[in-house]
Amino acid sequence: MITRSISLLLAVSSFVLFTSTTWAQPAAAQISGELKQWHKVTLTLDGPQASEAATNPNPFLDYRMTVRFAHESGGDAYLVPGYFAADGDAANTQATSGNKWRAHFSPDRSGKWTYRVEFLKGKNLAVESAAAAEKVAGCDGLQGSFTVSPTDKTGRDFRGKGTLRYVGKHHLQFAGTGEHFLKAGADSPENLLAFADFDGTSSRKSPNAPLRPGEAAPSGLHRYEKHAADWKPGEPTWAEAKGKNLIGALNYLAGKGLNALSFLTYNVGGDGEDVWPFVAPEDKLHYDCSKLEQWQIVFDHAQKLGLYLHFKLEETENDDNRRDNQTVVPAALDGGDLGVERKLYLRELIARFGYELALNWNLGEENTLSAEQQRAMAKYITDLDPYGHNIVVHTYPDWHERVYPKLVGSQSVLTGASLQNEWDKTHQRTLQWVTESAKSARPWVVANDEQGPSDLGVPPDPGFDGFDGKARQRDGKVYDINDIRKYTLWGNLMAGGAGVEYYFGYTLPQNDLKCEDWRSRDLSWDFARIALSFFKDNKIPFWEMKNADGAAGNAKADNSRYCLAKAGEVYVVYLPTGGSCELDLSGAPGDFGVEWFNPRKGGPLAVGSVKAVTGGSAVSIGQPPSEPGEDWCVLIRRR
Repeated sequence: MITRSISLLLAVSSFVLFTSTTWAQPAAAQISGELKQWHKVTLTLDGPQASEAATNPNPFLDYRMTVRFAHESGGDAYLVPGYFAADGDAANTQATSGNKWRAHFSPDRSGKWTYRVEFLKGKNLAVESAAAAEKVAGCDGLQGSFTVSPTDKTGRDFRGKGTLRYVGKHHLQFAGTGEHFLKAGADSPENLLAFADFDGTSSRKSPNAPLRPGEAAPSGLHRYEKHAADWKPGEPTWAEAKGKNLIGALNYLAGKGLNALSFLTYNVGGDGEDVWPFVAPEDKLHYDCSKLEQWQIVFDHAQKLGLYLHFKLEETENDDNRRDNQTVVPAALDGGDLGVERKLYLRELIARFGYELALNWNLGEENTLSAEQQRAMAKYITDLDPYGHNIVVHTYPDWHERVYPKLVGSQSVLTGASLQNEWDKTHQRTLQWVTESAKSARPWVVANDEQGPSDLGVPPDPGFDGFDGKARQRDGKVYDINDIRKYTLWGNLMAGGAGVEYYFGYTLPQNDLKCEDWRSRDLSWDFARIALSFFKDNKIPFWEMKNADGAAGNAKADNSRYCLAKAGEVYVVYLPTGGSCELDLSGAPGDFGVEWFNPRKGGPLAVGSVKAVTGGSAVSIGQPPSEPGEDWCVLIRRR
């Protein structure tokens, strides 16, 4: 079982520097995990006895545990926030009290590491650095060491790749292997964590409640029974074999070659009203230890499968909700400001999940906070997260110009954008924010994570649950999954984007809140896997390439044809409607090979009517090897 793998436990003798009135017993520290580079290392110590619901002191708010991990060779140390872990096995025991305190660490190097614990107590000390504090004796000052071996993981497992980091480019890079990352995965169901097997999880929304405009009908908690057979013996479970169906669903996504999924961690007041990390929806100062430990089991498994975690930190209804023509409801988490509730929320999520290797923090789904609030929230995450994960924000299609210009630029704390737009506007919107952010020293990682119209999104496969394959818009336009492939998937990638996550709308089968079966989009997942394989298998240096639609005769950067280029070296041309085009190689003398790739079926590169061209002028790339009326991708490389 992955969550119960053989662990090396090191009993570390404590080194107590201070005494205090709060905790007089000697603390015992344990380092657990496989003790390998990039693998999860857990430090657990015996600290003050506490309960989830305690108020004086509050174990989440009135203690601050921070562990400094340093490598023997020097370099920057990691300051990792810790958290209250009840009895240390709450996922299985459902414990709400205990004396276990914990921090997780992902070491970036093999060799000897040392740690030192700072453990303080004081009113609101977890979120107020200047608050009066006293040292917790037996815990504060505790130090020790452990030795880390090189990773033994390969393939999809992120533990063989390292932390996925923002490196000042439009694409993230793995610190271990140096690979750059393109993503494709699921944006639905957004309430993925509204899973019946998680402790303390319920829906606050009555099935008979009237729906707001644009809201999906609730269907109760997820059970993912369609994915029960995708779970395999030996894989993670908790509390007497719970969790199998969600683990199986992740297995399915990874098995399709996808590498990303997203989820809300808080949606009270919004669609579903069924996800929160607290002991109760209204109590934002006390956290559910067993539920969050169960989330952690799922996230750990996702990382081993090579699935990037897209944390959407709040729903639009959790903001101050200043949407036009809609009722204003009270905002959650300090009314959008960076107060005690919001700081504690961010600290708890970073402490419990920040060690995961590949993730981004999204400030909010369809976020309507002010630019000042967004910048403050992003800076707090930046200062607290020791791993420097990608930070993005998502907003409405008609709010792009209202939100992003105030956040982009050299002074931006954000490192990316999570775009929502109409399915056929993906190329233009991605290119806009790639281009705008590139004007500064802080270029953004720009993904397309929600496709409109909001009622339809990415439709199911033709024939699934009787669906005819056609998404019919209110304006009379009709589209299908082939259009999504052409103008959403390839539209983002060819604009220099970081990839896509697919949103399922709220009216079609297996929609955004009701999705229990990811096989409903099986063909779309195939198309996404094929696109990623093109860049990987053919060693396309996409992170060094820029959009060059004009070189393919598309001066307007519309949907007629796309071009991505490393000028003079390699060009990728995508033809959504097939046919041919001329490619301007006037500034690139020399010989170039011309090969064609089928984005519908994948497979090896093929030769069309023209095998090679000579640069120095505009040249015809010829006709595709077959099916001239279908979409094709053309690779033109210097020989």
